[in-house]
Order: sequence, then C-alpha cells, then structure tokens
Amino acid sequence: MTEEKAKSIDQASIELIEKAAKDGVNTVFDRAEAMKPCPIGAVGSCCKNCSMGPCRVPLPKGREETPEDKQKRRGVCGATAETIAARNFIRMVAGGAAAHSDHGRGVAELFLAVAKGEAPGYEIKDEQKLMQVALDWGIEIGDRSNNEIAVDIGEKALAEFGRQEGELITLRKAPLKRQELWRQQGVSPRGIDREIVEIMHRTHIGVDQDYKNLLKQGVRAAIGDGWGGSMIATELQDILFGTPAPVLGKANLGVLEEEEVNIIIHGHEPLLSEMIVAVAQEPEMIELAKSKGAKGINLAGMCCTANEILMRHGVAIAGNFLQQELAIVTGAVDAMVVDVQCIMQSIQTVAECYHTKIITTSPKAKIPGAVHIEFDEHDALKSAREIVKTAIENFPNRKGNVYIPGGVTNQIAGFSHETINYLLGGLFRASYRPLNDNIINGRIRGVAGVVGCNNARVNHNEGHVVMVKELIKNDVLVLTTGCNAIACAEAGLLVPEAAREFAGKGLAEVCETVGIPPVLHMGSCVDNSRILIAATAVVKDGGLGDDISELPVAGAAPEWMSEKAISIGQYFVASGVYTVFGVTWPTTGSKEVTDFLFKEMEEMYGGMWDFEPDPIQAAHLMIAHIDKKRKALGIDKARERVLYDMEMRREMDAV
Repeated sequence: MTEEKAKSIDQASIELIEKAAKDGVNTVFDRAEAMKPCPIGAVGSCCKNCSMGPCRVPLPKGREETPEDKQKRRGVCGATAETIAARNFIRMVAGGAAAHSDHGRGVAELFLAVAKGEAPGYEIKDEQKLMQVALDWGIEIGDRSNNEIAVDIGEKALAEFGRQEGELITLRKAPLKRQELWRQQGVSPRGIDREIVEIMHRTHIGVDQDYKNLLKQGVRAAIGDGWGGSMIATELQDILFGTPAPVLGKANLGVLEEEEVNIIIHGHEPLLSEMIVAVAQEPEMIELAKSKGAKGINLAGMCCTANEILMRHGVAIAGNFLQQELAIVTGAVDAMVVDVQCIMQSIQTVAECYHTKIITTSPKAKIPGAVHIEFDEHDALKSAREIVKTAIENFPNRKGNVYIPGGVTNQIAGFSHETINYLLGGLFRASYRPLNDNIINGRIRGVAGVVGCNNARVNHNEGHVVMVKELIKNDVLVLTTGCNAIACAEAGLLVPEAAREFAGKGLAEVCETVGIPPVLHMGSCVDNSRILIAATAVVKDGGLGDDISELPVAGAAPEWMSEKAISIGQYFVASGVYTVFGVTWPTTGSKEVTDFLFKEMEEMYGGMWDFEPDPIQAAHLMIAHIDKKRKALGIDKARERVLYDMEMRREMDAV
C-alpha cells in the first residue's frame, strides 16, 4: 500500500492527492501527517476556560490512578479531572447544537419571509406537509390560505428558539413513553437557545462542578438540537423546497466537466443553493457561458449542501469533507461557493495555486482572500446571478493544469420518512408495517443509523464503508446521512443492485422486493431528525415495543470530527439508541465521566455511548446490541411460516 492509498480508499481521491503533491500543494492530508494531536486535550484533560490556564490534568503514565493522583489532578481553581472532562464534553454539545439550530433559525426566518411575500423567488412547494406541520403544531387550518397558515408556522418556529419555559412543541413527535422519561429525568428542553446558553454559563469557571449535573444539561441541549432546531430545519425546508423522493444522481470528483463552467456549492444551508440551481438553468446564463468558450454550466455539491440539492434536484455530488481541497486540485473548478460549517480555510490557499474563485456568502463565515458576495434572501435571485456570473467569467482563466479522475458512481437518494412510508405501503396504506414484520420474522435483523463526518486522522472513507458493508452483510438495514452517505455513494452502496452484491440473504430479499438499496440516503446531517421520526414510526406501528429504546436499532459515527457529531450522538443516546463512535473519544481522561456516558446513561435513558475505533469490531458491537434487543422482544428465534386454513382460523377465533 502506497502512502497515498493509506490516506483514502477512494481511487479518485488518491489520484488527486498525488496530483496535489506534484503541484506542490499542501492539503489536509499533509497537515494531519505533520501535526500530531495533543494527547492531553484529545481525552478531555485540558481546561482553557480562564486565563489561569490552560490547566492540564493527564492520567498517570503506565499505571492505575491512585487516590493521591486523583487529588493532584486538579486545575488551578481546583476543578477535578471529572469536572474538566464533563465541561469540555458539553461545550462540544453546545457548539454542535448551536450550529444545527442556527441553521434551523435561518430556515425559519426565510420561511416566514416567504409566507409574508417578502422573499421573491421562493414558494411553498409541499402543501401536504404544510398542512401536516400545522396539525402537529395545533395551528388552525379551516379555510385559511396557505400563506396565512405558513405565517403562523413561521412565527411559532421562531418562538421555539427563544422559549423560556415549558417544552418545545416538536417534542410531541417523540413516542409518548420517551416524552414522559425526559420529564422524569428533567431534561425536556425549555427553549433551543436557552439550553445552549445555559451550557456556556454552567461551564464558566466557578459555576457547575458536578460532572453528572453538567452532563444532564448536555442531554437537555442535545435534545433541543435533534428534536428541536434540526427538526424545525428539516420540516420547514421540506415545505419550502419539496419533501425529498427517490432520485438518481452521480457521485465523486469525476462529475466535474472539463469543457463546462464548474460551480461547486459547499456547506450546509440550502437557502442559496436552491436559487443557484435555478439560475444555472437560465438561458441567459448558459449563453454567457458559451460566449466565454464553455459548452454549458455544470453544478456539483460538496458536503451537506450536496445532499440537499441532490435529493431535490438530482445535482451530482463531487465529494465529502476531506475531498473539498481535492476538487480544486483538479484545476477545473471555476468557483466554489460556500456558506457555513465544515469549510476549510485552506481552500483559499489551494485555490490560489489554480484559478478557482472561492466565494463566501454568509456574514457569519468569511475567509481572508476570498470573494464575498453576501446572500440576501429578500433578493435571492440577484445574489445567485452575481455568483454564477462570477464563475462564468472566471472560466477563461483556467491554467491548463486540468485533471479530472474517473470512477463516477450512481446513487439513489431522497429517502425521507414520507417516502419510506409510501414505498412500504403505497398511497392509501402508507405504513412501516412491512418493515416491522420483516424485523419480527428475522429477514431484517435490525436497523442502524450510520452518519457523521470524515476525519483526517484515519483513512478517508474506510471507516464508513467497512462498517456499513459489515452491517448489511449481517442483514442490518442502514440509514445514512451527511458525509457517510457520500462515502457510501462513492463505494456503490446506494443503488438497489448493491443488495445482491453486499447484503445478507434476508435483507437482500426485502430490498429486491421493495426495490430499494440496502443503505438508505436520508439527507444532510441536520436531517438526522428524519431518522428519529422513522424510529418513532416503527414504534407506533407496533410489534417492537413502545419506545425507541426497545427497538433492535443502533447508531454510529465511525469517522466523526465535529462538535455537531457529539450533539447528534448525544440526542440519539437520549432518545434511547446505543451509539458507538470511532477515531477517538473526548472523555477518556476521566474514568468516572466515561463510565457514566458508557454505562449509567443506559439505566437513565435506555441508550448509551460506546467507543471502538475498529469499524468491523464497532459493527459487531452494534449487531450484538441489536441481537440483545431482539431477544428482549422475543423475536430472536426464526419463526416457521405457517399457511393457515379455515379450520385453524376458526380455532384462533375461538380462543
């Protein structure tokens, strides 16, 4: 295995890593190799929350910690290793919850502007979901217009961020037993912003110093993310842009076109990207591109914006987090348009080695040296046209050092909760019952949500692909979002044919009958709320317990790196899901905190954390948990299929 192959399992990425080296371009792979992580900070044993620090409280090397060691392991203020680790952990939750929830707030603000007629170019595309959300939120429908109903939804959505008491309205989507458990534990979020702010207050020097109490607030804020801000973002985006349905798309860096203007849309919020998709198809823009020597305009997505525009428009995906620099290295990208989250500052440095223009669009996220064209949702088409025009005018500036690798794969995406419901039951009998029945009869062993980022500390995409292949081989249906979904697409796992090649016999039979892949792409990382809704639907359809914690399900993020992943994992654990992470774990510097997360949380919430860097072993931890839940439900043994005649039916009725 060459050095390049050790950095990624994706051939297109390997080729462009080699090209970057020849071009003298420094990438994330080079920096990860040169910069070793701090071993103390990596395990949560460093506090820098005041200027008396940073205080480092590492575990003793080569021996067990003694009571004397524990007394010495304190910061200048006296904070113990447990307090420091818990503070660091929930600050990560706060960062992740803030990112997702601020996304949700932005969507709600645009939604309200559209409802009021203040955002030309946008419209309500899913009337059915508008009505469903109105019913869920207790908003009057009557003979009111769509816009009148939408105004109430938008105002109520925005109010959830600043709510100061009570419970988030979206918690009603959870199973009733789960809602009651949250109330008993005192972790029902009062308001999305309030819980995030309270974390920052509690982790300030000299405030909360009980690690269990700190972690409790982390749970509350994480629930406010998954069942609050993220869910609001997903629901309102579906109403505005359309609820995703299965769509064929392509994936990997080879989707770029040498003779066309290539625009990559990168980030997480689809508010602007929706307009760029529309503008890129305008005849005037296509003619402008041809006047500059191009044959047309080619759009491609990167990271979670890619997932959003793929699901709704079939726009090709160029790559996931660790491929953003490599796309520029092709020399064929005329503009990379970015908004927020997971955008490396180094893309501007890499772009300066080629001709690519980096265009920032959010007032929250600027990059020195990049072109800034601020997105104005009240005149979105104008912003989009300026961006597309800038990319077109840059096409003649290509330096000739163009190399676009092959290896493009097909994928089917767009498996929203509504789509799965329809595929399993049809228009008039939409239901999760066929899924439940096939879990009960053993054809499907269980369901796993495998999500999360890429991490340059491990081989790009390997953890994702190896884990998912192991799960589906063992008849576990996989639901995926975010960068994991893109990794699976690049590995050819998001097409129905993958079931026959990679899945176990039972799962393959179900997939071939329904016509679905063994790995279902459900959207961007904010769309993990779709997985929560799907799990709740399984509970409601019956036969598998009355809470998410009783289901044969598990979750994982094998290559996680961002604070968002920690928040996502925490709200899945709080929802009753066993959740295993790879790469590294941020609390191993404190045995007490780690044991609480890995053991005691299961007693409290029915879900727990786990850590296993090996993706095969992690997959088998998930399978073991699924088997444990199957046994508890009494469905661990295969049931003989019996064809009942009329006499046998009469005997059943008599009983």
